[in-house]
Amino acid sequence: MPPARYAIANLIHFDQPFPNQPIAPEIVLQLLDKIGSPASMAMAGSRFFGMVTGGSLPVALAANWLAAAWDQNSVLYRITPGTAFLEQVALRWLLDVLHLPSDCAGAFVTGATAANFTALAAARHAVLKREGWNVEADGLFGATPIAVAVSEEAHPTLLKALGLLGLGRNRVVKVPVDSQGRMRPNAIPALTHPAIICTQVGNVNTGACDPVGEICDRAKEIGAWVHVDGAFGLWAAAAPSLAHLTAGVEEADSWATDAHKWLNVPHDCGLAFVRDAKALQAAMAITADYLPTVSDRRNPSDYTPELSRRARGVEVWAVLRSLGRSGLADLIERTCRHARHFAQELKAAGYKILNDVQLNQVLVSFGDAETTQRIIADIQAEGTCWCGGTIWQGQTAMRICVSSWATTDADVEKSLAVMLRIAGKYCSRELASV
Repeated sequence: MPPARYAIANLIHFDQPFPNQPIAPEIVLQLLDKIGSPASMAMAGSRFFGMVTGGSLPVALAANWLAAAWDQNSVLYRITPGTAFLEQVALRWLLDVLHLPSDCAGAFVTGATAANFTALAAARHAVLKREGWNVEADGLFGATPIAVAVSEEAHPTLLKALGLLGLGRNRVVKVPVDSQGRMRPNAIPALTHPAIICTQVGNVNTGACDPVGEICDRAKEIGAWVHVDGAFGLWAAAAPSLAHLTAGVEEADSWATDAHKWLNVPHDCGLAFVRDAKALQAAMAITADYLPTVSDRRNPSDYTPELSRRARGVEVWAVLRSLGRSGLADLIERTCRHARHFAQELKAAGYKILNDVQLNQVLVSFGDAETTQRIIADIQAEGTCWCGGTIWQGQTAMRICVSSWATTDADVEKSLAVMLRIAGKYCSRELASV
Protein backbone atom coordinates (compact mmCIF):
# COMPACT_ATOMS: atom_id res chain seq x y z
CA MET A 1 0.00 0.00 0.00
CA PRO A 2 1.41 3.47 -0.90
CA PRO A 3 2.55 5.47 2.15
CA ALA A 4 -0.22 8.08 1.80
CA ARG A 5 -2.96 5.48 1.64
CA TYR A 6 -1.44 3.61 4.56
CA ALA A 7 -1.36 6.82 6.60
CA ILE A 8 -5.00 7.55 5.84
CA ALA A 9 -6.06 3.98 6.59
CA ASN A 10 -4.17 4.17 9.87
CA LEU A 11 -6.40 7.02 11.09
CA ILE A 12 -8.88 4.36 12.21
CA HIS A 13 -6.69 3.91 15.30
CA PHE A 14 -7.90 7.28 16.55
CA ASP A 15 -11.48 5.98 16.60
CA GLN A 16 -11.53 4.01 19.84
CA PRO A 17 -14.28 3.77 22.48
CA PHE A 18 -14.23 6.73 24.82
CA PRO A 19 -11.81 5.76 27.63
CA ASN A 20 -13.03 5.36 31.17
CA GLN A 21 -9.70 6.23 32.75
CA PRO A 22 -7.10 8.96 32.18
CA ILE A 23 -3.99 8.28 30.12
CA ALA A 24 -0.61 9.95 30.37
CA PRO A 25 -0.42 13.17 28.28
CA GLU A 26 2.88 12.08 26.69
CA ILE A 27 1.21 8.93 25.35
CA VAL A 28 -1.60 11.00 23.87
CA LEU A 29 0.92 13.25 22.13
CA GLN A 30 2.87 10.24 20.86
CA LEU A 31 -0.32 8.84 19.33
CA LEU A 32 -1.12 12.15 17.69
CA ASP A 33 2.35 12.35 16.17
CA LYS A 34 2.61 8.69 15.16
CA ILE A 35 -0.80 8.49 13.51
CA GLY A 36 -1.71 12.09 12.73
CA SER A 37 1.54 13.47 11.33
CA PRO A 38 1.83 11.02 8.41
CA ALA A 39 -1.76 11.83 7.39
CA SER A 40 -1.22 15.58 7.25
CA MET A 41 -0.72 17.61 4.09
CA ALA A 42 2.56 19.52 3.82
CA MET A 43 0.74 22.82 3.43
CA ALA A 44 3.47 24.62 5.34
CA GLY A 45 6.10 23.27 2.94
CA SER A 46 7.97 25.23 0.32
CA ARG A 47 6.51 23.24 -2.60
CA PHE A 48 2.83 23.29 -1.72
CA PHE A 49 1.16 25.20 -4.55
CA GLY A 50 -2.37 23.81 -4.25
CA MET A 51 -4.07 26.79 -2.60
CA VAL A 52 -3.31 30.38 -1.72
CA THR A 53 -1.92 29.30 1.63
CA GLY A 54 1.09 30.68 3.43
CA GLY A 55 3.63 28.56 5.28
CA SER A 56 3.76 30.18 8.75
CA LEU A 57 6.91 32.19 9.23
CA PRO A 58 8.88 30.90 12.23
CA VAL A 59 8.28 34.10 14.19
CA ALA A 60 4.54 33.80 13.47
CA LEU A 61 4.41 30.21 14.67
CA ALA A 62 6.37 31.01 17.83
CA ALA A 63 4.16 34.03 18.56
CA ASN A 64 1.11 31.85 18.00
CA TRP A 65 2.43 29.35 20.56
CA LEU A 66 3.19 32.13 23.04
CA ALA A 67 -0.28 33.61 22.63
CA ALA A 68 -1.79 30.15 23.11
CA ALA A 69 0.26 29.74 26.30
CA TRP A 70 -1.01 33.09 27.52
CA ASP A 71 -4.52 31.73 26.75
CA GLN A 72 -6.15 35.15 26.67
CA ASN A 73 -9.78 35.51 25.64
CA SER A 74 -8.95 38.71 23.79
CA VAL A 75 -12.31 40.41 24.18
CA LEU A 76 -12.04 43.46 26.37
CA TYR A 77 -9.13 45.78 27.10
CA ARG A 78 -9.70 45.81 30.85
CA ILE A 79 -9.43 42.00 31.00
CA THR A 80 -6.65 41.35 28.46
CA PRO A 81 -4.80 44.66 27.99
CA GLY A 82 -1.65 43.09 26.50
CA THR A 83 -3.28 41.29 23.58
CA ALA A 84 -5.85 44.05 23.03
CA PHE A 85 -3.08 46.63 22.76
CA LEU A 86 -1.01 44.47 20.38
CA GLU A 87 -4.08 44.03 18.20
CA GLN A 88 -4.63 47.78 18.05
CA VAL A 89 -1.03 48.42 17.02
CA ALA A 90 -1.11 45.65 14.41
CA LEU A 91 -4.29 47.08 12.87
CA ARG A 92 -2.68 50.53 12.61
CA TRP A 93 0.37 49.05 10.90
CA LEU A 94 -1.84 47.07 8.51
CA LEU A 95 -3.75 50.17 7.44
CA ASP A 96 -0.41 51.85 6.80
CA VAL A 97 1.18 49.09 4.74
CA LEU A 98 -2.01 48.34 2.76
CA HIS A 99 -2.53 52.06 2.05
CA LEU A 100 -6.03 52.17 3.49
CA PRO A 101 -7.52 55.21 5.26
CA SER A 102 -5.86 55.59 8.65
CA ASP A 103 -9.15 56.13 10.51
CA CYS A 104 -10.70 52.81 9.43
CA ALA A 105 -11.93 50.37 12.04
CA GLY A 106 -10.53 46.87 11.89
CA ALA A 107 -11.32 43.40 13.16
CA PHE A 108 -9.40 40.15 13.54
CA VAL A 109 -11.59 37.20 12.54
CA THR A 110 -11.16 33.58 11.43
CA GLY A 111 -10.65 34.10 7.70
CA ALA A 112 -11.94 35.78 4.56
CA THR A 113 -15.42 34.29 4.90
CA ALA A 114 -15.84 35.86 8.34
CA ALA A 115 -14.07 39.03 7.18
CA ASN A 116 -16.50 39.44 4.29
CA PHE A 117 -19.38 38.74 6.66
CA THR A 118 -18.15 41.30 9.20
CA ALA A 119 -17.53 44.07 6.68
CA LEU A 120 -20.79 43.43 4.87
CA ALA A 121 -22.70 43.48 8.16
CA ALA A 122 -21.39 47.02 8.58
CA ALA A 123 -22.42 47.79 5.02
CA ARG A 124 -25.91 46.42 5.66
CA HIS A 125 -26.19 48.60 8.77
CA ALA A 126 -25.00 51.75 7.01
CA VAL A 127 -27.11 51.53 3.85
CA LEU A 128 -30.28 50.73 5.81
CA LYS A 129 -29.58 53.46 8.35
CA ARG A 130 -29.72 55.92 5.46
CA GLU A 131 -33.24 54.60 4.86
CA GLY A 132 -34.17 55.18 8.50
CA TRP A 133 -34.01 51.50 9.45
CA ASN A 134 -32.19 49.86 12.37
CA VAL A 135 -31.44 46.38 11.06
CA GLU A 136 -29.77 45.11 14.23
CA ALA A 137 -32.86 45.93 16.26
CA ASP A 138 -35.62 45.21 13.76
CA GLY A 139 -34.16 42.69 11.35
CA LEU A 140 -34.76 42.64 7.62
CA PHE A 141 -38.52 42.04 7.73
CA GLY A 142 -40.09 45.29 6.56
CA ALA A 143 -36.79 46.87 5.59
CA THR A 144 -36.17 48.33 2.16
CA PRO A 145 -34.60 45.53 0.05
CA ILE A 146 -30.87 45.99 -0.52
CA ALA A 147 -29.64 45.67 -4.09
CA VAL A 148 -26.35 43.76 -4.22
CA ALA A 149 -24.06 43.55 -7.26
CA VAL A 150 -21.17 41.10 -7.43
CA SER A 151 -18.71 39.98 -10.06
CA GLU A 152 -19.52 36.92 -12.16
CA GLU A 153 -16.21 35.67 -10.75
CA ALA A 154 -17.07 36.38 -7.10
CA HIS A 155 -15.59 33.83 -4.71
CA PRO A 156 -18.19 31.47 -3.20
CA THR A 157 -17.25 32.55 0.32
CA LEU A 158 -18.45 36.06 -0.50
CA LEU A 159 -21.78 34.62 -1.61
CA LYS A 160 -21.89 32.57 1.57
CA ALA A 161 -21.41 35.73 3.62
CA LEU A 162 -24.25 37.43 1.75
CA GLY A 163 -26.45 34.42 2.46
CA LEU A 164 -25.63 34.48 6.16
CA LEU A 165 -26.56 38.16 6.27
CA GLY A 166 -29.96 37.51 4.73
CA LEU A 167 -29.03 39.32 1.52
CA GLY A 168 -29.27 36.15 -0.56
CA ARG A 169 -26.80 34.14 -2.63
CA ASN A 170 -28.99 33.99 -5.72
CA ARG A 171 -30.77 37.34 -5.75
CA VAL A 172 -27.57 39.27 -6.42
CA VAL A 173 -26.89 41.04 -9.71
CA LYS A 174 -23.90 39.41 -11.40
CA VAL A 175 -21.73 41.86 -13.32
CA PRO A 176 -19.88 40.58 -16.45
CA VAL A 177 -16.09 40.24 -16.41
CA ASP A 178 -13.28 40.41 -18.94
CA SER A 179 -11.09 37.52 -20.11
CA GLN A 180 -9.05 37.60 -16.90
CA GLY A 181 -12.04 37.76 -14.57
CA ARG A 182 -12.00 41.50 -13.83
CA MET A 183 -15.35 43.18 -13.30
CA ARG A 184 -16.30 45.57 -16.10
CA PRO A 185 -17.32 48.89 -14.50
CA ASN A 186 -19.37 49.96 -17.51
CA ALA A 187 -21.46 46.79 -17.12
CA ILE A 188 -22.64 47.65 -13.61
CA PRO A 189 -26.37 48.32 -14.01
CA ALA A 190 -28.40 51.03 -12.35
CA LEU A 191 -29.18 49.78 -8.86
CA THR A 192 -32.09 50.73 -6.63
CA HIS A 193 -31.33 52.24 -3.22
CA PRO A 194 -29.96 51.01 -0.89
CA ALA A 195 -27.15 49.23 -2.73
CA ILE A 196 -23.86 47.39 -2.16
CA ILE A 197 -21.28 46.58 -4.85
CA CYS A 198 -18.84 43.77 -4.04
CA THR A 199 -15.53 43.88 -5.89
CA GLN A 200 -12.57 41.51 -5.92
CA VAL A 201 -8.83 42.05 -5.67
CA GLY A 202 -7.09 38.80 -6.53
CA ASN A 203 -9.17 36.35 -8.56
CA VAL A 204 -8.65 32.91 -7.05
CA ASN A 205 -7.78 31.44 -10.46
CA THR A 206 -6.01 34.20 -12.36
CA GLY A 207 -4.96 36.65 -9.63
CA ALA A 208 -6.63 39.45 -11.61
CA CYS A 209 -7.78 42.55 -9.71
CA ASP A 210 -10.98 44.45 -10.40
CA PRO A 211 -10.50 48.13 -11.33
CA VAL A 212 -11.77 49.23 -7.95
CA GLY A 213 -11.16 52.94 -8.52
CA GLU A 214 -13.37 52.98 -11.62
CA ILE A 215 -16.00 50.92 -9.81
CA CYS A 216 -15.99 53.40 -6.93
CA ASP A 217 -16.59 56.23 -9.41
CA ARG A 218 -19.60 54.31 -10.73
CA ALA A 219 -20.80 53.60 -7.18
CA LYS A 220 -20.74 57.30 -6.30
CA GLU A 221 -23.11 57.96 -9.18
CA ILE A 222 -25.65 55.51 -7.77
CA GLY A 223 -24.92 56.02 -4.05
CA ALA A 224 -23.71 52.46 -3.41
CA TRP A 225 -21.38 51.08 -0.74
CA VAL A 226 -18.30 49.41 -2.24
CA HIS A 227 -16.81 46.34 -0.58
CA VAL A 228 -13.50 44.72 -1.60
CA ASP A 229 -12.94 41.00 -1.23
CA GLY A 230 -9.14 41.03 -1.18
CA ALA A 231 -8.52 37.67 0.47
CA PHE A 232 -5.00 37.54 -0.93
CA GLY A 233 -4.72 40.20 -3.62
CA LEU A 234 -5.01 43.13 -1.23
CA TRP A 235 -1.44 42.37 -0.11
CA ALA A 236 -0.18 43.51 -3.51
CA ALA A 237 -0.61 47.04 -2.13
CA ALA A 238 2.37 46.36 0.15
CA ALA A 239 4.74 45.73 -2.78
CA PRO A 240 5.91 48.80 -4.75
CA SER A 241 6.18 46.92 -8.06
CA LEU A 242 2.64 45.53 -7.73
CA ALA A 243 0.74 48.30 -5.96
CA HIS A 244 -0.60 49.64 -9.26
CA LEU A 245 -2.81 46.55 -9.46
CA THR A 246 -4.73 47.79 -6.42
CA ALA A 247 -5.11 51.38 -7.61
CA GLY A 248 -8.24 52.99 -6.21
CA VAL A 249 -8.79 50.36 -3.53
CA GLU A 250 -8.50 53.02 -0.84
CA GLU A 251 -11.65 54.67 -2.21
CA ALA A 252 -13.86 51.73 -1.20
CA ASP A 253 -15.92 51.55 1.99
CA SER A 254 -14.85 48.16 3.36
CA TRP A 255 -12.23 45.49 2.77
CA ALA A 256 -11.63 41.82 3.67
CA THR A 257 -8.37 39.89 3.55
CA ASP A 258 -6.49 36.99 5.13
CA ALA A 259 -3.28 37.08 7.11
CA HIS A 260 -2.88 33.30 6.89
CA LYS A 261 -2.44 33.60 3.15
CA TRP A 262 0.28 35.98 1.99
CA LEU A 263 1.32 37.28 5.40
CA ASN A 264 2.22 33.67 6.28
CA VAL A 265 0.80 33.42 9.79
CA PRO A 266 -0.91 30.24 11.07
CA HIS A 267 -4.56 29.51 10.36
CA ASP A 268 -7.04 30.96 11.24
CA CYS A 269 -6.46 34.68 10.84
CA GLY A 270 -8.62 36.99 8.74
CA LEU A 271 -9.03 40.76 8.70
CA ALA A 272 -11.94 43.09 8.08
CA PHE A 273 -11.60 46.86 7.64
CA VAL A 274 -14.42 49.39 7.49
CA ARG A 275 -14.15 53.10 6.70
CA ASP A 276 -17.18 53.93 8.86
CA ALA A 277 -16.03 52.76 12.29
CA LYS A 278 -19.42 53.51 13.86
CA ALA A 279 -21.16 51.28 11.33
CA LEU A 280 -18.91 48.34 12.18
CA GLN A 281 -19.34 48.90 15.89
CA ALA A 282 -23.12 49.20 15.55
CA ALA A 283 -23.23 45.90 13.66
CA MET A 284 -20.98 43.98 16.08
CA ALA A 285 -20.89 45.43 19.61
CA ILE A 286 -22.75 43.83 22.50
CA THR A 287 -22.83 44.42 26.23
CA ALA A 288 -23.97 42.64 29.37
CA ASP A 289 -24.05 43.44 33.05
CA TYR A 290 -21.19 41.05 33.81
CA LEU A 291 -18.88 42.41 31.10
CA PRO A 292 -16.51 45.30 31.94
CA THR A 293 -17.04 46.99 28.58
CA VAL A 294 -16.55 50.57 29.74
CA SER A 295 -13.05 51.66 28.79
CA ASP A 296 -11.24 54.54 27.17
CA ARG A 297 -9.37 51.93 25.10
CA ARG A 298 -10.49 49.88 22.11
CA ASN A 299 -12.40 46.71 23.02
CA PRO A 300 -11.75 44.08 20.33
CA SER A 301 -15.17 42.47 20.81
CA ASP A 302 -16.88 45.67 19.66
CA TYR A 303 -15.76 44.95 16.11
CA THR A 304 -16.05 41.18 15.66
CA PRO A 305 -18.84 38.58 15.42
CA GLU A 306 -17.29 36.47 18.20
CA LEU A 307 -17.17 37.23 21.89
CA SER A 308 -14.78 34.43 22.82
CA ARG A 309 -11.79 34.72 20.53
CA ARG A 310 -8.09 33.95 20.47
CA ALA A 311 -5.46 36.69 20.31
CA ARG A 312 -4.80 36.66 16.56
CA GLY A 313 -3.22 40.09 16.66
CA VAL A 314 -0.15 38.76 18.48
CA GLU A 315 1.22 36.73 15.56
CA VAL A 316 0.34 39.47 13.05
CA TRP A 317 2.17 42.06 15.14
CA ALA A 318 5.16 39.70 15.38
CA VAL A 319 5.38 39.17 11.62
CA LEU A 320 5.00 42.84 10.77
CA ARG A 321 7.59 43.79 13.42
CA SER A 322 9.95 41.12 12.09
CA LEU A 323 9.60 41.80 8.35
CA GLY A 324 9.16 45.53 8.30
CA ARG A 325 7.98 47.34 5.20
CA SER A 326 10.81 46.14 2.97
CA GLY A 327 10.64 42.53 4.15
CA LEU A 328 6.91 42.31 3.50
CA ALA A 329 7.34 43.82 0.05
CA ASP A 330 10.09 41.30 -0.70
CA LEU A 331 7.87 38.40 0.37
CA ILE A 332 5.07 39.47 -1.98
CA GLU A 333 7.34 40.32 -4.92
CA ARG A 334 9.49 37.19 -4.54
CA THR A 335 6.54 34.80 -4.66
CA CYS A 336 5.15 36.61 -7.71
CA ARG A 337 8.54 36.26 -9.39
CA HIS A 338 8.41 32.52 -8.74
CA ALA A 339 4.95 32.38 -10.33
CA ARG A 340 6.16 34.21 -13.44
CA HIS A 341 9.08 31.77 -13.73
CA PHE A 342 6.71 28.80 -13.58
CA ALA A 343 4.63 30.34 -16.36
CA GLN A 344 7.63 31.21 -18.54
CA GLU A 345 9.16 27.73 -18.35
CA LEU A 346 5.89 25.87 -18.89
CA LYS A 347 5.05 28.09 -21.83
CA ALA A 348 8.53 27.60 -23.29
CA ALA A 349 7.95 23.84 -23.10
CA GLY A 350 4.86 24.25 -25.24
CA TYR A 351 2.10 24.24 -22.67
CA LYS A 352 -0.67 26.79 -22.66
CA ILE A 353 -0.78 29.45 -19.93
CA LEU A 354 -4.39 30.60 -19.59
CA ASN A 355 -3.91 33.77 -17.53
CA ASP A 356 -1.85 36.92 -17.48
CA VAL A 357 0.47 36.14 -14.57
CA GLN A 358 0.48 39.40 -12.64
CA LEU A 359 0.35 38.06 -9.10
CA ASN A 360 1.06 34.60 -7.70
CA GLN A 361 -1.42 32.49 -9.69
CA VAL A 362 -0.61 30.38 -12.77
CA LEU A 363 -3.12 28.41 -14.85
CA VAL A 364 -1.62 25.87 -17.24
CA SER A 365 -3.39 23.53 -19.63
CA PHE A 366 -1.71 20.38 -20.91
CA GLY A 367 -4.20 19.85 -23.74
CA ASP A 368 -7.63 18.32 -23.24
CA ALA A 369 -9.35 17.97 -19.88
CA GLU A 370 -8.57 14.27 -19.41
CA THR A 371 -4.86 14.71 -20.12
CA THR A 372 -4.59 17.71 -17.82
CA GLN A 373 -6.36 15.86 -15.01
CA ARG A 374 -4.06 12.84 -15.38
CA ILE A 375 -0.97 15.02 -15.21
CA ILE A 376 -2.26 16.79 -12.10
CA ALA A 377 -2.96 13.44 -10.43
CA ASP A 378 0.50 12.11 -11.29
CA ILE A 379 2.21 15.26 -9.98
CA GLN A 380 0.28 14.98 -6.72
CA ALA A 381 1.14 11.28 -6.39
CA GLU A 382 4.84 11.82 -7.19
CA GLY A 383 5.15 13.98 -4.09
CA THR A 384 7.80 16.58 -4.97
CA CYS A 385 5.19 19.34 -5.09
CA TRP A 386 1.43 19.61 -4.89
CA CYS A 387 -0.75 21.52 -7.36
CA GLY A 388 -4.51 21.48 -7.73
CA GLY A 389 -6.91 21.53 -10.64
CA THR A 390 -9.56 24.00 -11.67
CA ILE A 391 -11.79 24.96 -14.58
CA TRP A 392 -11.26 28.44 -15.96
CA GLN A 393 -13.84 29.79 -18.40
CA GLY A 394 -14.63 26.27 -19.58
CA GLN A 395 -11.05 24.96 -19.80
CA THR A 396 -9.52 22.47 -17.38
CA ALA A 397 -6.21 23.64 -15.96
CA MET A 398 -3.60 22.96 -13.32
CA ARG A 399 -3.43 25.79 -10.81
CA ILE A 400 -0.12 26.86 -9.28
CA CYS A 401 -0.35 29.19 -6.27
CA VAL A 402 2.91 30.52 -4.86
CA SER A 403 2.36 32.01 -1.40
CA SER A 404 4.90 30.54 1.00
CA TRP A 405 7.80 32.53 2.40
CA ALA A 406 9.86 29.31 2.28
CA THR A 407 9.68 28.74 -1.49
CA THR A 408 13.11 29.20 -3.07
CA ASP A 409 14.43 29.27 -6.62
CA ALA A 410 15.62 25.69 -6.06
CA ASP A 411 12.09 24.63 -5.04
CA VAL A 412 10.71 26.12 -8.23
CA GLU A 413 13.30 24.41 -10.42
CA LYS A 414 12.81 21.06 -8.70
CA SER A 415 9.04 21.35 -9.11
CA LEU A 416 9.33 22.39 -12.75
CA ALA A 417 11.50 19.38 -13.52
CA VAL A 418 8.82 17.05 -12.18
CA MET A 419 5.99 18.88 -13.95
CA LEU A 420 7.77 18.78 -17.31
CA ARG A 421 8.84 15.16 -16.94
CA ILE A 422 5.32 13.97 -16.10
CA ALA A 423 3.64 16.16 -18.71
CA GLY A 424 6.10 14.92 -21.32
CA LYS A 425 4.85 11.37 -20.84
CA TYR A 426 1.34 12.34 -21.92
CA CYS A 427 1.59 14.92 -24.63
CA SER A 428 4.01 16.23 -27.20
CA ARG A 429 4.92 19.90 -27.47
CA GLU A 430 2.94 20.17 -30.69
CA LEU A 431 -0.22 18.67 -29.17
CA ALA A 432 -0.04 20.79 -26.03
CA SER A 433 0.30 24.02 -27.99
CA VAL A 434 -2.79 23.43 -30.12
